[in-house]
Amino acid sequence: MLSKKLAIEILNKATSTGADFAEIYYEDTLTRNISVENGKVDTVGSNIINGVGLRLLKDLRSVYGYTNDLTKKGLLKLVDSLTASFSSERVVNELTNLKKVKVKNIHKVERPFEDVSSEEVISLLKETNKICHDVDSRIVRVITGFAITHNDVTIFNSKGLVWNTVRSYGRFFISSIASENGKIETRFDGPGTQAGWEYFTKTLDIKNLAKTNGEKVILMLNAKECPSGKFPVVIGNGWGGVIFHEACGHQLEATSVAKGLSVFSGMKGQQIANPIVSAYDDGSLSNEWGSNSLDDEGNIPQKNELIKDGILTGYLVDSFNGRRMGEDGNGACRRQSYKFEPTSRMSNTYIAPGKSTKEEIIKNTKLGLYAVSFGGGSVNPATGDFNFGCSEAYIIKNGEILCPVRGATLVGNARDILKHIDMIADDCAFGQGMCGSASGSIPVNVGQPTIRVDEIVVGGRGGSINEF
Repeated sequence: MLSKKLAIEILNKATSTGADFAEIYYEDTLTRNISVENGKVDTVGSNIINGVGLRLLKDLRSVYGYTNDLTKKGLLKLVDSLTASFSSERVVNELTNLKKVKVKNIHKVERPFEDVSSEEVISLLKETNKICHDVDSRIVRVITGFAITHNDVTIFNSKGLVWNTVRSYGRFFISSIASENGKIETRFDGPGTQAGWEYFTKTLDIKNLAKTNGEKVILMLNAKECPSGKFPVVIGNGWGGVIFHEACGHQLEATSVAKGLSVFSGMKGQQIANPIVSAYDDGSLSNEWGSNSLDDEGNIPQKNELIKDGILTGYLVDSFNGRRMGEDGNGACRRQSYKFEPTSRMSNTYIAPGKSTKEEIIKNTKLGLYAVSFGGGSVNPATGDFNFGCSEAYIIKNGEILCPVRGATLVGNARDILKHIDMIADDCAFGQGMCGSASGSIPVNVGQPTIRVDEIVVGGRGGSINEF
């Protein structure tokens, strides 16, 4: 642990050559990973991460460095390398003391992940591995795993403040591969939480998840090829929100907005979506995968309104990019570890519930696609153009789900898709994932109710949808 005395010395030296702000990020993290492949234990490992990141700001300039040499000599060497970027008189007062700010823990945990033995985890992984494997002989490979990250962070800054927060993430995953006559299908499920081990043994029906994973990978293995064309697409709740996250959410982060690199830069107050669309990012939700009691520069996460009734009302702002935008940070500053400079990032981002039901949306779709979940995809942040592959999809005909199809790809633009959402259900849910961006890979929730896009380009090798 870094002492207050040494932290004060570092901060004072960091601001000695003109920086108007300095911040120390101290991290002590334990990770543990266990996996079982085809019934046999494959991996049991742990890792300790310990280091310091130092950020110096002056107006619209930022310099950042990090080290895992936590001796006084090593830390002061880091300071010297960064202060060389500035060459003016001191502009902030020297610190004589640091005031600790109390941080309220928003998570309720019965049984911490770090208290669960490897033997207990392995037992559950073997059981769920077998459940999935036993669904069908065409399932040739099943990997089940559990990953823990216990993160203890202390932040000191030149305003004389110090915060401490502890984050503990747990994630179960199951990956299956089915094969028949040269065709291969894969499926991945990976629920995560900060609620504790009880989530996986009491709240979540993890055995049913394993069975469903196996059933779905076989279902898609036997599916017809998806047709191509431009037609309505119903996008499922929960993980379906990855399209909004990737195509629109990143465009609302100050990381790109502040420099005019987002398609939504300078559009606050303008209508960017159908009036039935409202969207939020809420990092304050208890026990959720993307939540935090404290962001990575000492701000308290909050429910940030992004879109209200189709109008762009806000962005996700970190304090540094907020300087350029004339806005304060709103609890959205995050990073993977001390090796990354923090910036604005999403947490639990979702489209708000609507007034329809999933059944009504399906019933009111004469001919289209029902995209339940997604695999890989890509987005061009400068233009908003995107494409996403569907890992589970079905044809809708005459208001009913007709049959599964494989190989579907959705192609569109961030601005256009928001305006073409014409129905929203009341079944909002979250899906857990890892989001990679400027400040590394971080846990996030994507979310939405079932929605319908009245028209979008669908790629596939199954001919015309009218042939179904």
